[in-house]
Amino acid sequence: MGIGRRRLKQYIPLYLMMLPCAIYLIVNNYIPMTGIVAAFKSFKVTEGIWGSPSVGLKNFEYLFSSRDIGIIIRNTLLYNVVFIIVNNAVGIMLAILISDVHNKSLKKLYQSSILLPFTLSMVIISYLVFAFLSQQNGMINNSILIDNPVQWYNDPTWWPVILVFVNCWKGVGYSTLIYMAGISAIDRSLYEAAAIDGAGKTKQIFRITLPLLAPSIITLFLLSISRIFYSDFGLFYLIPQNSGSLYNVTSTIDTYVYRSLMAPGGIGRSAATGLLQAAVGFVLVIVANGVVRKVDASNAMF
Repeated sequence: MGIGRRRLKQYIPLYLMMLPCAIYLIVNNYIPMTGIVAAFKSFKVTEGIWGSPSVGLKNFEYLFSSRDIGIIIRNTLLYNVVFIIVNNAVGIMLAILISDVHNKSLKKLYQSSILLPFTLSMVIISYLVFAFLSQQNGMINNSILIDNPVQWYNDPTWWPVILVFVNCWKGVGYSTLIYMAGISAIDRSLYEAAAIDGAGKTKQIFRITLPLLAPSIITLFLLSISRIFYSDFGLFYLIPQNSGSLYNVTSTIDTYVYRSLMAPGGIGRSAATGLLQAAVGFVLVIVANGVVRKVDASNAMF
């Protein structure tokens, strides 16, 4: 017991440092989980969550009985798959460019261009996109497509490309900073030895940089796949300006839930959808991590 107490005293400063974060997680992440019960209730404000009558799985049935269920699930999954691929690919490329010690002049330029969208909120980005795409006053129609203006908010043709571009613009800064940190930890002597052996920049990237970035790539991939059943509400609601003509390519699970909140029983349905999204994300992370562990256990998260 004496040895145990001495060890405990050694870690007391670390426990005290951890305490605020632990309290934050408990208050903001674990206590609200009791609200999951709303997914099985017909919520009534006057009776509260616990007093509201139970409805079993009817809130889940509402989501799957919608005639648009195929469209919203298709959009949610396919967009997220493309987002994961594009954001990580662009993030890796930009991180390599920024971290190249031979491009010091480009380094400052790319850092400023990446950190700018990283700090912008979706509300600001939505105004910027509208300034480009506005049917009457937009820069593209008035400066480029003068003779053949496009009714952007009525024509769904280009919106998959627009949404992928805007999401990349908004979020690529995060992945780029992560990959920059990973590249900075790589021993520079490896590149020097490769250069002496005659390896050019391309070979150095594929033989040194990417293999050593694999843990970071896999970690970001697993974190992204846990959210594959979610969608960025601001991206799919604010950017398209909630245009009904674009619902076929912009409706996702989250925007569908938001619209269902306007109808009676919306709180229970949104809670059911949130629970379903979390459960699917949890299963996907477990499966994906299991696959990674079988291929290379050292790169698995757990």
